[in-house]
Amino acid sequence: MRTAVVLFLTFLLFTANVSAQRTTDAEGSKDYSLVSRFKGSVIEWYLQKNFDRYFILDLKDNKISNFEIDGAVTRIQYSVGNDHSVFEISKSYESALKESGFEMITVLDEKNCGVNLQEYVYNKEFNGLNALPPEAHKPDYNENFSYLAAKKKIQGKEIYVVVFTTNQNYPLVTFDAIEVRLMDEDLVTVKSLDENIADTGHMAVYGIYFDSGRSEIKDGSKEALSSIAEYLKSKKDAKYLVVGHTDNTGNFDANLKLSLERAKSVINELVSKYGISAAQLKAYGDGSTAPVASNKTEEGRGKNRRVEIVLQ
Repeated sequence: MRTAVVLFLTFLLFTANVSAQRTTDAEGSKDYSLVSRFKGSVIEWYLQKNFDRYFILDLKDNKISNFEIDGAVTRIQYSVGNDHSVFEISKSYESALKESGFEMITVLDEKNCGVNLQEYVYNKEFNGLNALPPEAHKPDYNENFSYLAAKKKIQGKEIYVVVFTTNQNYPLVTFDAIEVRLMDEDLVTVKSLDENIADTGHMAVYGIYFDSGRSEIKDGSKEALSSIAEYLKSKKDAKYLVVGHTDNTGNFDANLKLSLERAKSVINELVSKYGISAAQLKAYGDGSTAPVASNKTEEGRGKNRRVEIVLQ
């Protein structure tokens, strides 16, 4: 009996230590430079990656979808005192982001979502992207939660911020900031299209965004599409292939089909919204057959997921 009591007390001490809030920030951690923490928060866990994949949730027609972005990723988990509610914390972040010029993309909570986001996003490794590592707090199921996603363009760079707030014996904030990396060769301008196509007969375009596994063009693609349209209008006598490419993740045949569907979506967008003649363009899908970088790295796969404009 005494042994059982000792074991039970040991278990209680162990679980108390696991769930106990920190009183000081985790070693080597710091706030993200553009967004301050909720007052009184403590950093429980911190991670920075120079380049990685991430997905942002979206809600349309009562269905959750997502779109992938690549870039520098900062992930921070804060704990907050129990005298503050999830609603208060979430609204504070939302107000601060709006005041700083961020555009709200998605706002989800238990009233408009209908999905256990803790499991969907962070615990079951949806899409393998946003899963939290063992050293981070994995939010428990709780009906009281809030998910915010916002973006802002600063000096030509897209900055995305995601704030997920829930309770885990105390309010827990999982804060993610993603700075989309635009390498020089990714910048789509009429000049770059003209020069690259004149020199090599084609140019890779990285500024057109899709949901993972889908062919519908996402918001944020207008800048690249506008440049392509302006270029095509200056070359009305020429004909071009619009070629979709994927990385080698997933099924080969599915990727081949997806790459063609994305190429068709680009043509449809250029024709229907930018006045480009359909006779000037033809869609083609290469799937993963023409990589421009190694598929062994995240950065390489990001380069391989592209659309190319090819002179016929």
